[in-house]
Amino acid sequence: MNDIGKKRAGANEGRAQLSPKRWFQAVSGVLLLAASLTVSAQNWPARTVRVVVGTAPGGGVDLMARALAQPLSDLLGQPVAIDNRAGGSGNLAAVEIIRSTPDGYNLLFGPMTQQTVNPSLIKGSPNSAKDLVPVGLIGRSQLHLVTKKDLPANSVADLVKLAKSKPGTITYSSSGVGTSPHLLGELFQKQAGISLLHVPYKGSGPALLSALAGETDIAFITGVAYQHVRAGRLNLLAVASDKRASEFPQVPTMIEAGYKEIVFDAWIGIWAPAATPPAVLERLSKALADACNQPAVIKKFNDFNAEAKFVDSAGFRLMLEKETQTMSVLVKERNISAD
Repeated sequence: MNDIGKKRAGANEGRAQLSPKRWFQAVSGVLLLAASLTVSAQNWPARTVRVVVGTAPGGGVDLMARALAQPLSDLLGQPVAIDNRAGGSGNLAAVEIIRSTPDGYNLLFGPMTQQTVNPSLIKGSPNSAKDLVPVGLIGRSQLHLVTKKDLPANSVADLVKLAKSKPGTITYSSSGVGTSPHLLGELFQKQAGISLLHVPYKGSGPALLSALAGETDIAFITGVAYQHVRAGRLNLLAVASDKRASEFPQVPTMIEAGYKEIVFDAWIGIWAPAATPPAVLERLSKALADACNQPAVIKKFNDFNAEAKFVDSAGFRLMLEKETQTMSVLVKERNISAD
């Protein structure tokens, strides 16, 4: 018997081992699962929807999630609960969602870097591109270069000069290895020809507190720092975006400070487990789009210099693919490692 014959015989033998009763039970199980998913999709949501945020409370990502929670709850007719699971640069939260039942009741909220950076930076990262489906992008947050209040640097030029005089000693805090603030710090070092010491935390909240306490010299942070800048507890040197912060129009962008390649916003989105029913994803996407267009949500985002801007699943997926290529190059060029 040739190899093909043996394979066919083996396959037939396997079928023979499955009794008609067991075969019927197996097929029935598959049909029942498909039916249950269809019913759950039609009635979704029937209970609380949990949104897992991969950062600590108090940071920009967390504030964006909480700004959306009540409007999203009103639109869906069920509570929306925020659950912070910081750690692993968002990997802990991603793994939890990947392992959850794909029924629309467990969602991941976080920055794009969780999918675009972590796989090339952190060994054992989950395959978010395969195991999660991007539901939609909900907006972006500008990142800012701030310093502790007594650092002798009143401009980006001053900071660069200070860093060059003390290579590797000026510290900067970030919300974690591989996050947007960390990579912005790496890009700044590359463009300015300086060496800084990175101090990662589990979220932008702890990173901000570190700069406020003077434990780190500078930070790349979202608009959550505004109240501290106004109170004189932090100094704001520049905005790493394509436009100035509306609340601090006198503060230049990094482009205006002489670094034309530094435009680095933190884009935030929502993912669901890959097998989530399309009907659930469609309803969730529509609710997110409606929430992002509400004046109250837009205002809350603007309060910490974030922008509510919905992009659907297809557009979000394209952005993820493009940023994955860009970020993998930066990780290799800078020899960035999570170890």
